[in-house]
Amino acid sequence: MNKYKKRIADKLLEKKLKGKGAVLIQGAKWCGKTTTAEQISKSILYMSKPEDKLQNITLADINPSILLEGETPRLIDEWQIAPKLWDAIRFEIDHRNTEGNFILTGSSVPADMNEVTHSGTGRFAWLTMRPMSLYESEESNGKVSLEELFKNIDNISANNELKLEDIAYLCCRGGWPRSIFMEKEIALEQAFDYYDAVVESDISRVDNTNRNPERVKKLMRAYARNIGTQASNETLKNDMKENDISSLDSDTIYSYIEALKKIFVVEESTAWNPNLRSQIAIRTSNTRYFVDPSIATTALGIGPNDLIHDLNTFGFIFESLCIRDLRIYAESIGGTVYHYRDANGLECDAVIHLRNGSYGLIEIKLGGDKLVKEGIENLKNMYNKIDTEKMNNPSFLMVLTATGNYAYKREDGVYIVPIGCLKN
Repeated sequence: MNKYKKRIADKLLEKKLKGKGAVLIQGAKWCGKTTTAEQISKSILYMSKPEDKLQNITLADINPSILLEGETPRLIDEWQIAPKLWDAIRFEIDHRNTEGNFILTGSSVPADMNEVTHSGTGRFAWLTMRPMSLYESEESNGKVSLEELFKNIDNISANNELKLEDIAYLCCRGGWPRSIFMEKEIALEQAFDYYDAVVESDISRVDNTNRNPERVKKLMRAYARNIGTQASNETLKNDMKENDISSLDSDTIYSYIEALKKIFVVEESTAWNPNLRSQIAIRTSNTRYFVDPSIATTALGIGPNDLIHDLNTFGFIFESLCIRDLRIYAESIGGTVYHYRDANGLECDAVIHLRNGSYGLIEIKLGGDKLVKEGIENLKNMYNKIDTEKMNNPSFLMVLTATGNYAYKREDGVYIVPIGCLKN
C-alpha cells in the first residue's frame, strides 16, 4: 500500500471539526477526499460497500441513527446515495451538543438536496479539496512560504530544482494522488482516465440529464483553448461550431459548463475590484480555469513535449497549474485568489486577498529575463494605480515562475519565486 502523503487539508479538517458538528469535504473526483478523511476518523461507514449498500440505504430511510453510531469523528463515505442522512446527522448534532462528530465525503456528483429539509447552517462546515499542489506531492521544496510573504520579509533564499521539462510533465500529469506514486508513462494516463469518466458518465449524472459525449469533448477542448482568458460562452460556442457542431445555442453551453462546475472539473477565477486612482472600467467576467492543468492538456490531446515546443500554450497551462497551487495555499491561510483585468489591458494574473484585508499581487511567467521583466512592469503599473488612501498597500509583489535557479527579493522589493520553491 502506498504511503499517505500529508495534505494541506489535513490541518484544515482538524480545525473545522473543532468548530462544527460535521464537516462536508467536497471537491474533484479522485482528489483524495476519502483518504484524507480516513486519516483522522475514529470509525467509518462506507455507504456504497457492495455487500452492505442496499441495507445501508434501507436503514437510512427507516432508522438512520443506527448508521451514525460509532466513535467520533465518524466518517460517512458516499453519504449522498442516501440524502436523508443529512437531516439525521443534523438532528444528532443538535442532541449531542458536541463538535467534531461526523465527516461526510462522497463522489463529486452532488446529492439530491430535494430530500433535505435543513440547510445545515451552524452544524456543518464545508471543506473544498483539489488535486495535490506541488508542495503536497513533494515536487516543490517549500523553501518560500506564502504566509511569510505577507509579512514582507527581506530574507528569502531558495534553490529551484525543477527544470522546464519537469514543469511540462507536472502540468500533464496533474496532482491526482494515485499518479504521484506511478512511473511517468503510467502516471500521464491517469488524467485521460479522469477525462473519460467525466465525458462518458459524470457530467450526465450531475442532474440525470443525458449529455452527448462528443459535444462534451468539444466543449472541454474549446474551454482548454481559452484557459486563462475571459472568453464568453459565445466565444466557446463559436469555437465548437468550427468543429462541425450544429444547432448549438448559448443556453446549452451554459448548462454544460454549470454541470462541469458542479462536479468540480472547472473552477473559474472571479474579478478583483480594488479602489483605483483613476476611473478605469474593470472587466468583471470570470477567468476560465480547470481545477487541474492536466484536464486541459488531456482535452487538447497534448503531452509534455508538445508544451515544450509551443511555449504560448505552455504559458497558459502553467498559469493554470499555479492558480491551482495558489488556491490551495491561500485557502489554508484564510485567503482567496482573484484576477484583475481592466479596459486598458492592464492585468494581474493572481491577487491573493486575506480576510484581514491584506493582499498580494502576483504575475505568472514561464521564466526568462524578458518575461520576468514584463511581469515586474505589470506589477508596478498595477501598484501605481491603486489608491492607497482608500486601501492598504499590497503586502508583496511577486513574479511566480516555472524556471530560474533561485528564489530571491529584488532591490525594488519584488519577489521572484519559482513555483518549485513555494508552499502555503
